Amino acid sequence: MIASIRTGLRSQKTAAVCSVILAVLFILSILAPWIAPHDPVHVNLGVKLQSPSWNYPLGTDQLGRCNLSRLLYGSRISLGFASIIFISSLLIGLLIGTFSGYKGGLIDQVLMRFCEGVMAFPSLVLVLGLVGILGPGLPQVILAMVMVQWVYYARMFRGMVLSLRERNFIAAAKISGSSQWTIIRRHMIPNVLPPIVVMGTLEIGWAIMDIAAMSFLGLGIQPPSPEWGSMIHEGKSYIRSNPELMLYPGMMILIIVVTFNILGEALSERFGVKRRF
Repeated sequence: MIASIRTGLRSQKTAAVCSVILAVLFILSILAPWIAPHDPVHVNLGVKLQSPSWNYPLGTDQLGRCNLSRLLYGSRISLGFASIIFISSLLIGLLIGTFSGYKGGLIDQVLMRFCEGVMAFPSLVLVLGLVGILGPGLPQVILAMVMVQWVYYARMFRGMVLSLRERNFIAAAKISGSSQWTIIRRHMIPNVLPPIVVMGTLEIGWAIMDIAAMSFLGLGIQPPSPEWGSMIHEGKSYIRSNPELMLYPGMMILIIVVTFNILGEALSERFGVKRRF
């Protein structure tokens, strides 16, 4: 019992620290237009590849653009669009998975066979294929990632609904004359929502990595818009002379992804929710 209490306290402290770090990063991304010292896309070749100074706290890149400003604006893209991908995928998976698990029968079989077919391939390979069809660009990357990710959430929610479908309160709702959609909306969905917080913290980090990977390959956000993956791509030519051009955005990706995953693991221990995929 003492060990479980210690584990719970440790999880609470870890979750609190990670939450503070993420809150600071989100606040900085929101306030980027007001706190960034320079225009992130303004080119000034007269100050290119400068070392950190009072005017340029993290120096400048190969085009004389402020590294700090580009990192701040890049966080808006990485955090904002990763959240959009997660929320969109989650809502689609929630509706389809809940409906499929509750209805059962042929509809459930068809939907789940489709999901299993998608899950048989590595998600990044499918995203690359869809982006190749849709064309490069951030909207296309977001659409491709949502089209791939929702199947995982659908499978997860279907499993939860199957375990709830035979519960007494569902039987009572049926006997009282509630419609199928009323049962799904009032009884099914609220009972499968708690794992969302845990799943979100575990998956947003991966979404950020996927967005950065697409931009690094030239398929995501296009220059000169600042994004961490594209900044790494632009800085790779200067890895020997100015490694900080790759180090700064790489460290930001590492910090935020590790923080999200540590927070997710702490919350999963705290609430007893296990990762389903």
